[in-house]
Amino acid sequence: MSRFACVWVDCFAAAAAERCEPALRAGPLAVLGPAAPAARVLDANAAAREAGVQPGMTETEARARCPALAVRRRVEEHAASGRRALLEAAASVSPRVEDWAPGVVHVDAAGLARLFGDPAAVGRRLLGRAHAVGFAARVALADSRTAARLVAARARGAVTVVPPGRAREALADAPLAVLGLDADLAATLARWGVTTLGELAALPRAGLGTRLGPAGLRAHDLALGRDLDPFVPWTPPPFWEEAQGLDWELDSLPALAAVLEAVLGRLCARLAAARLATDALEVALELASGAHHALSVALATPMGEPGPMLTLAALALEARPPAAPVTRVAVSARPLVARAGQGGLWQPPAPPRRELAAVLARLAALAGPDDVGSPRVEDSHRPDAHALVPFTLPQDAPEAPGERAPRRPSPAAAEGALRLVLRRVRPVRRVDVETDGERPVRVGGRRVVTCAGPWRGSGEWWDTGVWARDEWDAALGDDGTLCRLAHDRRTGEWYLDGVYD
Repeated sequence: MSRFACVWVDCFAAAAAERCEPALRAGPLAVLGPAAPAARVLDANAAAREAGVQPGMTETEARARCPALAVRRRVEEHAASGRRALLEAAASVSPRVEDWAPGVVHVDAAGLARLFGDPAAVGRRLLGRAHAVGFAARVALADSRTAARLVAARARGAVTVVPPGRAREALADAPLAVLGLDADLAATLARWGVTTLGELAALPRAGLGTRLGPAGLRAHDLALGRDLDPFVPWTPPPFWEEAQGLDWELDSLPALAAVLEAVLGRLCARLAAARLATDALEVALELASGAHHALSVALATPMGEPGPMLTLAALALEARPPAAPVTRVAVSARPLVARAGQGGLWQPPAPPRRELAAVLARLAALAGPDDVGSPRVEDSHRPDAHALVPFTLPQDAPEAPGERAPRRPSPAAAEGALRLVLRRVRPVRRVDVETDGERPVRVGGRRVVTCAGPWRGSGEWWDTGVWARDEWDAALGDDGTLCRLAHDRRTGEWYLDGVYD
């Protein structure tokens, strides 16, 4: 089994721009550098290179060579997010990957045969993951990282496997240019008539070191496919980000939603390639005024679909719109493993959780985020003490087939059961009460025939929520209406707390 694999993306700067604008793949494309003093080509895709466009040309010269050329300025966010996406795609196949250069990833393939099959199957798996995040790549597998990288750089097929112990033969006809040698060293070797890696590897090592020093020995090791540097594993960041810089200002929500859809699509493609999801989004907008607008979008359940995320982000932006036109959009997410829930065999199917997230977001937009949630009873003797907490789906164990909840006896069937039921009045109704000492004698102009109480309660004297109240049961008027009265001893107000049925 080959020890290492290399994932190689040609013309990475152009490929990163095509990843953000897929329509650019249909024709020649050049990526330009800074405009001052003259914009020059940094990279070009295969179609542009076939038309004669090369890095280093001015924009005018490139357009003269290829009139149909599409040009884009280099955007750092596009290159950075594309580089991370390629690393994450490789990390979904092997836990040990190395970030060698933009568009070049080394993969430790040891042990992957037990998961995916022969080396060619491992290469196809890496190729598919790279394609899932928007890159057309080549993959080579060999005994060393150097051999895999040099073979991938000039391979014609999508997947190339170098048999064990055959790295030197596979590299023999490769030109010296693939090593990226110093200009002086390359010129010296050219004067010696050395033009391929095979010819360089055949030179006596001792004489090469005497004449060229450490640089010559390093070039000799590379020609033999030897690894000179230790493997440096890449550590994924805690948050994944996709960004889109804009050449124009966006001042409407529909236009901003179109950009968000593209950004979320790329972010979700990365999550899907790694078999991950996210439970929260952070949207950061740069404004034309120079200010920043940030908001958090909480998801009710981990998801990886761009549609529900776009709906939730649009609702959040509608509730909190930016104060100025937008010039840059960035969305970050915390990746996590989404665990599938097991439904009950004897229970009706529950609605999809992503639909629940959209419903909660719409409710929050209508009523406000602080007024949507689940009530929780507080640990207090204060009547109606509760708090509103974020809604979460219940995790109750499914009911086994044949099991039923125990039937509760009705109050009428229980011997000696009370027939009176207190119906709470919510919200409580303020009433005018006349008292004789502490006892109520008239309620809202109706005479109190008899009363019982008080039942006194108080608490939280150590906090700003201190409370103290008395409760009375009172029979009113000629019809004998029985009610529960509450007297707030801090404010002196009386309230109708409930009525007995």
